Amino acid sequence: QVTLVESGGGLVQAGGSQRLSCAASGSISSISVMGWHRQAPGKQREFVAIITTDGRTNYLDSVKGRFTISRDNAKDTVFLQMNGLKPEDTAVYYCLAQTATTTYWGQGAQVTVSS
Repeated sequence: QVTLVESGGGLVQAGGSQRLSCAASGSISSISVMGWHRQAPGKQREFVAIITTDGRTNYLDSVKGRFTISRDNAKDTVFLQMNGLKPEDTAVYYCLAQTATTTYWGQGAQVTVSS
């Protein structure tokens, strides 16, 4: 069992920055991939970014060059640095952790970008 606790988020003006954090606890050694998805109002949840244990990353095309995912394996924490935020980035951001058999989700963090 893995528990994910997110922090960060809030209201920011377009062009601004925010940083999300997600701390994992429980069966940490079983986690391979950590990452972020988001869900905007009235839309389906979508992939944003992932990072593997050895630091390989992948991003949604629309956030490439603006968002950076990083991972502190010693602290079992994953971060999402978001720069150049746009109103269309407004969503609830969910942290995820994948093991060989299960995907765990955080409670979600609201990010609202005003124009």
